Amino acid sequence: MSTSRLPERSPSPGFDVPSVDRPHGWRSRWRDLRTQFRRQVDANTGLLLVAASQFFFSLMNVVVKKVNTVEPPVPTLEVPDPILGPPGVRLLLLTRGFVGFFGLFGIYYSLQYLSLSDATVLTFLAPMATGVTGALLLGEVFTLKEALAGLCSLVGVVLIARPTFIFGAAAVDGGTGDEHGTPAERLGAVGVALIGVLGATGAYTTLRAIGKRAHPLHSLVGFSTWCVIVSCIGCAPPPPSPPHALTGDRRLAATRTPLVLPHRWDFVAMLGMMGVLGFVSQTLLTMGLQRETAGRGTLAVYIQIVFAAILERIFFSAVPSALSVVGSLVILASALYVALTKASSAAPPVPTEEGVGLLAHAEDGAELQELGLDLEAGKDAKDAL
Repeated sequence: MSTSRLPERSPSPGFDVPSVDRPHGWRSRWRDLRTQFRRQVDANTGLLLVAASQFFFSLMNVVVKKVNTVEPPVPTLEVPDPILGPPGVRLLLLTRGFVGFFGLFGIYYSLQYLSLSDATVLTFLAPMATGVTGALLLGEVFTLKEALAGLCSLVGVVLIARPTFIFGAAAVDGGTGDEHGTPAERLGAVGVALIGVLGATGAYTTLRAIGKRAHPLHSLVGFSTWCVIVSCIGCAPPPPSPPHALTGDRRLAATRTPLVLPHRWDFVAMLGMMGVLGFVSQTLLTMGLQRETAGRGTLAVYIQIVFAAILERIFFSAVPSALSVVGSLVILASALYVALTKASSAAPPVPTEEGVGLLAHAEDGAELQELGLDLEAGKDAKDAL
């Protein structure tokens, strides 16, 4: 009797066949985690760029503070590049440079009399103001969640900085102790820092208004150029009075401080460090605000106080207090909350952005998406035929 062999059954599509080539479980989990991480990075690229810029801003502020400890102190110098930028945004670039100067001048001047933490905390009034101006002037969305996260971050900043005008004598405990000048001079420094807040708000808003219509370096060149122009006007010496004529004392017209030229290698080295750190931080900030709304993007500015607290410990031997640790955790939690709760309706990054170029308009991405939809519709119609 012949025995007929049954045909071998091929595995069904839904049946997993064990194979030696199948990836292990931990490899699959690692691949899933990597995919999720890349999605989060792509969704929050602008926020991460702004946060990275704050690290370099903090380093630059440390160098500025160090320069003020060297006798005699040396003013900051910047070298302009005569490039006007695209014709359509030249007025915005001019405005960004003009108001941006006062944003930097406020923090630089206040660092002469205030501690690094006190001067930094005052600048953090700008993100909330930028969210409001972005919503009013640019029509951008500034959600209640972002506003609450900003307020929580501001509370964390206050806990870290413990400004003396809020905490009084209790701020000395765990503080840096590096304030200088009389109470009147420190009060004047606070006022100048508030002027800097207005300048920073205008700079953030104009950067967002410019968007991708200009390369980040166009904004940086315009900013440095107008900083030099306004600085030259402010540094013009007053008419020599008889006491000055006899002593040969040269003072600046705006701040009434002595004009000091660098004459030591450490002066020149720190000026060079400020230029490099400022260039990197301003470039990252501009690139970040090109990709995020003004309100959401500037919330990452609050991370600077965490960097400032760490750098104060390294360079000025300031031991962080328990309130500083709590404030840092509050800021980090708020930043993480904003990053993870990004509105789902926000447009994803256009994958062909590099092909479009950094000088493209923001509307180009929508045109490319519309073109892609038209191509898909034509393909579907062809398949139907």
